Amino acid sequence: MVNKKKISFDITIYDSFNDLNEEDQSLMNAAVEARHRAYAPYSSFNVGASVLLDNGKVVEGNNQENASYPSGLCAERVAIFYAGANYPGAKIKAIAITAASLNHEVNEPAAPCGNCRQAISEYEFKQGESIKILMMGETGSIIECNSLADLLPLGFNSSFLN
Repeated sequence: MVNKKKISFDITIYDSFNDLNEEDQSLMNAAVEARHRAYAPYSSFNVGASVLLDNGKVVEGNNQENASYPSGLCAERVAIFYAGANYPGAKIKAIAITAASLNHEVNEPAAPCGNCRQAISEYEFKQGESIKILMMGETGSIIECNSLADLLPLGFNSSFLN
């Protein structure tokens, strides 16, 4: 017997930054500020991320490149690993991600890479609660997902290791 199943999810698309609520605007502003401090001399693609914790703290991260390419780290993982290291008992409520290029205008929302999706998925599984994800380019619309599981269906987590 063969079964076919469709996996789908809903996203919210905001036409502009001004359409976000005040809390999400503040979180995205923090991501933009982090993006401006990114170290991306090789790709010229600056990414900023900010994480809102349930204790009210906002933690920022940005991409950190290295001449030995695998040694760099994406903005999303910098932010969530910092949050995990410094606020180990806090839950992540939301993460805002924004990207800009020095070579062209990025007017589409930038989604997390596969490695970052897996890392965010780990925190979502660990805390037993969804993490809202806001994604923005340099300009244009903003996409909101209700959970990382939307971006990484059938994800791998520690339950497979038991």
